[in-house]
Amino acid sequence: MIQEKRSKRGALLGLAAAILVLVLVTVLENTLPSTSQLFVVLKKGAVYSLVAVSMNLVNGFTGLFSLGQAGFMLLGAYTYAILTVPVSAKDTVYYLFGGSAVKFSLPDLFGGVDTPAGLILGVLLAIILGGCVAAFFAYLIGLPVLRLKSDYLAIATLGFAEIIRAIFQWQALGPITNGANMITQIPTFNNFNITDSSGKVVFYLSSFFPMLIMIICVAIIVMLINSSYGRAFKAIREDEVAAEAMGINLAKHKRMAFCISSFFAGVGGGLFAMFANQAQAKTFTTSMTYEILLIVVIGGIGSISGSCIASFLYVAASEWWLRFLDTETYIGAFKVPFLRTGFRMVVFSIIIMIVVLFFRRGLMGDRELSDVARSLRARLSGKSKKKEAAK
Repeated sequence: MIQEKRSKRGALLGLAAAILVLVLVTVLENTLPSTSQLFVVLKKGAVYSLVAVSMNLVNGFTGLFSLGQAGFMLLGAYTYAILTVPVSAKDTVYYLFGGSAVKFSLPDLFGGVDTPAGLILGVLLAIILGGCVAAFFAYLIGLPVLRLKSDYLAIATLGFAEIIRAIFQWQALGPITNGANMITQIPTFNNFNITDSSGKVVFYLSSFFPMLIMIICVAIIVMLINSSYGRAFKAIREDEVAAEAMGINLAKHKRMAFCISSFFAGVGGGLFAMFANQAQAKTFTTSMTYEILLIVVIGGIGSISGSCIASFLYVAASEWWLRFLDTETYIGAFKVPFLRTGFRMVVFSIIIMIVVLFFRRGLMGDRELSDVARSLRARLSGKSKKKEAAK
């Protein structure tokens, strides 16, 4: 009974926090200049948060060491891009291959990106299909590779990501993937801004959309983790032998966690294509997977809140706060040493090393914000009781 009340209270607080965040983002976007770097952080941070949480689901909560996130993001990004390029722009985008083999566009089927129905339904359907394609491939490769453990599983999934990236650059698939070239002219976050008849933006929603999708997806993952399936995932993580003895089907639950994680990575890939305004295979390298893994480690393996917080901090530090270090600076005739292109990443790497050294379990460990709030409340109430007893 007490646990049920806590879960209901946590759900209500989470809903209130999500609404507050969305309102705050909307107010900021319509108050600050649209060129502010803050909105780059919000958009990219939302995408990375979703992908980091999806990786944490399989790595942190199920105990499977997978490094295929970039490959699943690529599948989601390409599915989204291929299905949303306007029919009128296909000959231009695929000019090297005489046009596209895909003769339709999802937004066009619902009236085009200039109509609310075409934009919302077409984009959402393409993003969901991108997640489904990623989950389908995860199911196929999961059949053989999920028999592996630890580093062997990591190597197998990393190899899959590299193979997928090479295949999508294959010129023979050019009429579908555009070969090694970019797929452009796709709907982006800016399409969700409300404009007047002259095309002037009257209300900005370009940061609201990715934040909304991220919050919905993370909420679904949280509900999954708190369900009986989530408890089975954690049991597998702690001890596979004991979990199997309890009647948990290891193969089924491992495959389920892997496919669900891949689905949300595919959704994140679609959002990343919207953020980047293009889809190109060479973007989804192993370094992107390592970035996501680093975010998970910094936030705390097994912490959803930690992954989200670390994602925004990581993006803010790399894309905004340390940008000045890449600019040559003079004080009078004196040139400040070290400040040049690339120095930002040197300082950023040192900061990450310090964080990892002093926070071995990440910023949050395996705790959530609700756990931190509960412990603070208990500590404060304990102090107040001590004061009353002293009186």
